[in-house]
Amino acid sequence: MSALGVHWQSADGMARLVALVLLVMSVSTWVLILWRAWTLTRARRDLQRGLPLFWAAAELPAGRHALLHMDRERVLVPLVDAALADSQPGSLAASGRVQAQLTRRLRDALHQVLSALGRGQVVLATVGSTAPFIGLFGTVWGIYHALVSISAAGDFSLDKVAGPVGEALIMTAAGLAVAIPAVLAYNLFGKWVGACEAELEGFAHDLRELLTTP
Repeated sequence: MSALGVHWQSADGMARLVALVLLVMSVSTWVLILWRAWTLTRARRDLQRGLPLFWAAAELPAGRHALLHMDRERVLVPLVDAALADSQPGSLAASGRVQAQLTRRLRDALHQVLSALGRGQVVLATVGSTAPFIGLFGTVWGIYHALVSISAAGDFSLDKVAGPVGEALIMTAAGLAVAIPAVLAYNLFGKWVGACEAELEGFAHDLRELLTTP
């Protein structure tokens, strides 16, 4: 039986619960990392390829049509749809100036797109900030459990103490192994989302200028 198997067999319910929590956090983190890396890479490519095509179109509807097959993550089309839409007649949204109505629609569409791009960031931040402490709790609990067992046996020799304490320290290493990828991914994806946000804000501003300039 491996060292991990021996440690699992000797661990109590709390230590096993901590190990399972760290395992779930690790699996969730890596699934989220792979999914977000794929979607954000597609979104960045959509922006790089879609914007030149849009501005090369003769008119706004033609530009939207050019984006339909290029904008796979739907980061540009919602802004164009907001620019082409009309406020519902008789509503408060339609009572303001045309420029204000357009600004509000573009702002709402931009917020929705950015919210979609930022999915999973909270999970990565939570895992990155809590996993080390969960692992540390597992280590403290494991050391306490080991010392109680050694005390009951009445043998406090160094070799009897070092083994259980060393096994308990695995939880700290596990917590760090879970947290480090989450923190690195959070920072990298935050940078990618920020770059997309700058491009989309510029696009929304240019759309507004296009439709409000006489």
